[in-house]
Amino acid sequence: MIPSLHQHSEDLRSGRSSSLELTERALDLAAAADGEGARVFTRLYADSARASASASDTLRAAGLTRSPIEGLPVSIKDLFDVAGETTLAGSVALRGYPAATESAVVVQRLIAAGAVIVGRTNMTEFAYSGLGINPHYGTPRNPWQRDIDGGRIPGGSSSGAAISVTDGMAVAGVGSDTGGSIRIPAALCGLTGFKPTASRVSLQGVLPLSEYLDSIGAMAPTVTCCAKMDAVLAGETYVAPVAHPLRGLRLLMPTNVVLDGIDEQVASALQTALSRLSAAGAVIVESKIDAFSELASINAKGGFTAAEAWTWHRKLIAEREAAYDQRVVSRIKRGKDMGAADLLDVIHSRRRWIAAVERQLAGFDAMIMPTVPIVAPKIADLQASDDAYYAANGLILRNPTMINFLDGCAVSLPCHARGNAPVGLSLAAPGGNDHRLLSIALAVEAALKN
Repeated sequence: MIPSLHQHSEDLRSGRSSSLELTERALDLAAAADGEGARVFTRLYADSARASASASDTLRAAGLTRSPIEGLPVSIKDLFDVAGETTLAGSVALRGYPAATESAVVVQRLIAAGAVIVGRTNMTEFAYSGLGINPHYGTPRNPWQRDIDGGRIPGGSSSGAAISVTDGMAVAGVGSDTGGSIRIPAALCGLTGFKPTASRVSLQGVLPLSEYLDSIGAMAPTVTCCAKMDAVLAGETYVAPVAHPLRGLRLLMPTNVVLDGIDEQVASALQTALSRLSAAGAVIVESKIDAFSELASINAKGGFTAAEAWTWHRKLIAEREAAYDQRVVSRIKRGKDMGAADLLDVIHSRRRWIAAVERQLAGFDAMIMPTVPIVAPKIADLQASDDAYYAANGLILRNPTMINFLDGCAVSLPCHARGNAPVGLSLAAPGGNDHRLLSIALAVEAALKN
């Protein structure tokens, strides 16, 4: 079991540990020659992390704590500006470009909260894939079956963020989620991941993929851990979520699209989870959501991500296309063929689509489904074949993308039996229901552990 933020904080409060000790342990793991650190981090902040940890220990000794994450080592995705550095976003194409003049708002909030930022984590180049494969910096290996045939994908795009947590290099990883980039690696690596409503956390100083869809959140061991991180990222005072009663909780389980292509391990874990929730008194209603079957056609020309990514990247591609991951740049270039009318079609269709889904969710507390329908594929299989790469990417992104398009909030919870392949269970709700969803997730988390 990975220790929770609460456990670490209790150790700090009681004097059983210090922030500097936690930080040194995280840095040692990140720098270990036989570990994943070289693939997890694109940059380590060893000196500043030690200084921050020492400062936190001094404040704690004086009876001062700035937040629930005071003195805890966290990682940040290589997508967030840090003053004085060029944000590379898992790429080499931006090397030599101007450095950021100020840090992203989320980075500023983490520092103000007393978090110890260990380093920048590796990611799919420019966040444009759900697999986590990176040809420039290497691909962090999933902790499940790590030594089998070169290992399995961590999920993306926040790949390094997940492995920094599973391997003890950070107690929480901060990432972005445009189509599942927090929830996918959380699901495939056995962590909890929270994607808030997009407008909840500032995107200032974050290199964009899609400003319509981008969200900032964290992955960590538990729902409460994610709630603490979310409060800091959103600039709120943390209020501990209270578990929502399970008895009478109404959950809608979609029967179309989200179960297509489901593998045996995910299907088994899903059925066990649903049975436990039903036994605890939750009411699970299975129903088709017609709008889900329409999303692929709405995004047939690439959707928001292709249009917006092409807009942002077109000049850089003209200058440095050869420096890109070719599987990423080929997807970005789809946006080249989208016109203003195509983008407006997506915008207008989205409004109707959201309204239709919200009408069907009326009367339900949340939606429930597998975060992704398959367990983590082998890295080598996807590296060797474009067809396998794109097929896996589409399948893995499909379910979580629904919630980004809905402008909703979602949590991915581990729901597999110990020792089995990691599987994520998704709970989702329309936008603005973040606190309530975390309360529901807290209750579901407890039921799944019983």
